[in-house]
Amino acid sequence: MPGLPRYHFAYVFERFPTFTQTFCVREVNELRRMGIRPLVFSIRDTSEESLEEHFPRELKELVHVLPPRNELVERVDEWKKQGALPKKAVLTLRHWGERGDKNRVYEAIYIGMKMREHRVCHAHSHFAGIGARCCYWLKNLYGSSFSFTGHANDLFEPTDFPVKLEDLMGEAAVVVTVSDYTATWLGERFSRQSNKIRRVYNGIDMLSFPFEARSGKPADQPLVVSVGRLIEKKGFDDLVRAVARLKEIYRSPFRVLIVGDGPMEQELEQLIEQLECGDRIQMAGSRNQSEIVEILAGSRIFALPCVTETGGGKDNLPTVIMEAMASGLPCVSTRLAGVPEMVIDGSTGLLTEERDPDAFAHALATLLADQERCRQMGMAGHERASRMFAKESTAGDLLNCLVAYGNLRFDAGLVLKFPAIIPCYVAQWFRRLARGLRNIGKGKFSGSQESTKMIS
Repeated sequence: MPGLPRYHFAYVFERFPTFTQTFCVREVNELRRMGIRPLVFSIRDTSEESLEEHFPRELKELVHVLPPRNELVERVDEWKKQGALPKKAVLTLRHWGERGDKNRVYEAIYIGMKMREHRVCHAHSHFAGIGARCCYWLKNLYGSSFSFTGHANDLFEPTDFPVKLEDLMGEAAVVVTVSDYTATWLGERFSRQSNKIRRVYNGIDMLSFPFEARSGKPADQPLVVSVGRLIEKKGFDDLVRAVARLKEIYRSPFRVLIVGDGPMEQELEQLIEQLECGDRIQMAGSRNQSEIVEILAGSRIFALPCVTETGGGKDNLPTVIMEAMASGLPCVSTRLAGVPEMVIDGSTGLLTEERDPDAFAHALATLLADQERCRQMGMAGHERASRMFAKESTAGDLLNCLVAYGNLRFDAGLVLKFPAIIPCYVAQWFRRLARGLRNIGKGKFSGSQESTKMIS
């Protein structure tokens, strides 16, 4: 269609942009900087968040926010009356009835119509949740390919939705996940899909975190900082208990600052009072990104004693640890999920077993007593973050996955700019050819016709 931008693929977010998923913003912006043109959808409206000072206006203007539920249903009904919907969409609406998650069908129909309008035939989503389930329906209703990035609780915690994780794994063209730990975890549980699982780390903007070698005079009261939402899996209650123990075993002055808010705030304040460690630990509340960067720059150690929640949820690859490493801080954390892929015990920080406040206190005491070791670990952490987690590298890794496994539009200009992507396009073409031959062998043509219309 003349005049329309030639998008490479679509992003389907539940919420975008939003404070809690700044790594998604970094990913989108970095891909755009590389020359990728994503068609971005947000199922939820985030305009109630005060985003102006955190995200550029041009980013918000890029996002296509879906209409509210009633308006969405009316729009879909109108397309249905006009005969504009794929037959599968009409039949699904008719037979789905009042079963749960019907909103995902409506959302997929709406997004699919927009993707067809722009001739986009691959969608990517973050988290194995609402966005990914919407992408599942995009494939089933329109024949477009999709992928998703699995993170932590979206993988670890079971759900009762009609479209389950095994359905997403089976239908996705490629499944991206953010650590080697979850790549192995998924491969063991979904062995038939193990060949489509790829690890791509979340990316950070290294230049946003001023790095210093942190040499010089020891601070009168060295600062240990922890950042995160005040929820069970972050282990802040264990941090409070560790601070109470640290007072007994480390007699020199120190301060601990917890930055964040959440449902456990009152419980943590009561625990601090109960353990009589309020002279050492302070709850700082929520802070914006620039304030967090400043706090990290003035700290000696970063601490986050991640734990497995009662219901099985847990952190996987906490971005704040990457950010602390980028700032040149040694990190003290736990041997949980993907954390050991960031914090190399004895090199970029120290690790303890989860739910062991006493061991955590001794790890903190070890580093508080040795400023030179803190400096060396901070430098090693910064180097590791630069090498493995810089957004320029991780965005390129994601692009390679999407090109090789998804139906991304071919772009000669992109090939000239990034010649290393050529094998990925070749892999994509061979996969399309293999699918086409399999469909011919099975006498199936309808499943690929809709996708062909969207590409042509």
